[in-house]
Amino acid sequence: MNMKRTHIKQVATNIGQTVKVQGFVKKVRDQKNVQFVIVRDHTGLVQAVTERNEQTARINSIISSLTAESAVEVEGAVLANPKVGLGGVEIQISDIRIASVADPLLPIDLTGRFETSLDTRLDWRFIDLRQPANLLIFQIQTLAEMAMREFWVNEGFIELHSPKLLSHPSESGAELFEIKKYFDMPNACLAQSPQFYKQMAMAAGFDKVFEIGPVFRANPSFTSRHDTEFTSVDVEISWVDSHHDVMAMEEQWLQYTLKRVKEVYGEQVKKVFGADIVVPTVPFPKITMAEAIKIVAATGYDLAQTSSYIDLDPPGERLICEHFQKQMGHEFVFVIDYPISVRPFYHMRYADHPDVTKSFDLLWKGLEVTTGAQREHRYDILVSQVKEKRMKQESLQFYLDFFKYGCPPHGGFGFGLTRMLMIMLGLKNVREVTFLYRGPNRLTP
Repeated sequence: MNMKRTHIKQVATNIGQTVKVQGFVKKVRDQKNVQFVIVRDHTGLVQAVTERNEQTARINSIISSLTAESAVEVEGAVLANPKVGLGGVEIQISDIRIASVADPLLPIDLTGRFETSLDTRLDWRFIDLRQPANLLIFQIQTLAEMAMREFWVNEGFIELHSPKLLSHPSESGAELFEIKKYFDMPNACLAQSPQFYKQMAMAAGFDKVFEIGPVFRANPSFTSRHDTEFTSVDVEISWVDSHHDVMAMEEQWLQYTLKRVKEVYGEQVKKVFGADIVVPTVPFPKITMAEAIKIVAATGYDLAQTSSYIDLDPPGERLICEHFQKQMGHEFVFVIDYPISVRPFYHMRYADHPDVTKSFDLLWKGLEVTTGAQREHRYDILVSQVKEKRMKQESLQFYLDFFKYGCPPHGGFGFGLTRMLMIMLGLKNVREVTFLYRGPNRLTP
């Protein structure tokens, strides 16, 4: 079997030719006079067939020994057969080889006849991922990331790969993964975001940067939207007048990305997941946090109350999105101008309203997917905001130094890739769209 491999989606273009396909056995029909093998690769399914007789005895014996999900190579002539549902073609087997035999007792069901729990599927993720619907998720992820990069490159962005080992936290200090034993440093940790290093790039004059990379949060939550390690999509741009410039860039970027995914995979997404990818119009609706709280309160829902502030909780976010879907037919809404009590020290504040930050969250179909802001770029104000938040200046001095020698006004955002995929495909859990999920109780496989 030294001939070149033919992907299954190309088999129908080779009628009358001999081909070799390589893939997994989906099903074997071992009948008295004829044998059928359904083979699956990452491009589709094909039926291979052979008669039972003395001349094909060796092939017959191999097929009879096959188990579902065994890896095989099949060689044979492509014949047109309109009765075959798989593209109207089949392969007349001239040779078959078992590359690897699968244990006949699969730990999860791939036939669709029985429902396997999500936890069990994650235990056997490498088998679960063989299902075409799961493969489609990561084909869509690949295209989405490519479209993101196309947009950024066309706009003159530079890609970063910031460090994930930090001497001090880049966020509030909560949910940190500490690694102090290895480095013998009390605050050493894994990165919760590339925030400080995106801003360092602004101080370096890089003007516009992006990063797609892993971040780590020791979040004890077991909700459907949280994960301990996830892929963060981060952007930072210089010379902004306000956070509105950042939002304008993000909505154009999202429109471009969703348009590209819909063009290529829109019909498959509708068929497989029952979801319609809607390319959003721009600009997106915007509402201040104060206005959002009034809208939610008018529905009768009692919002979450902290000691000093009422915040939008997940039900509140859903109500805001439902409001704008009804009023404007839009899936997205920016909630802007959060109070300083719930935003980090590096968010810029309004000069005439110093208790309000130039910040935003982006909600999509009832779920937060982005947090962003204009950053404070003036050294003396940053120092005062660090002190106000009762943080130790000495532990943040490396970061504050970025702003001592001139830095342009800038802003940016962080966007969760798994949340994007989950919402786009109408799925219910980020675990479904993560290659290998990591959470409080999962470090394997």
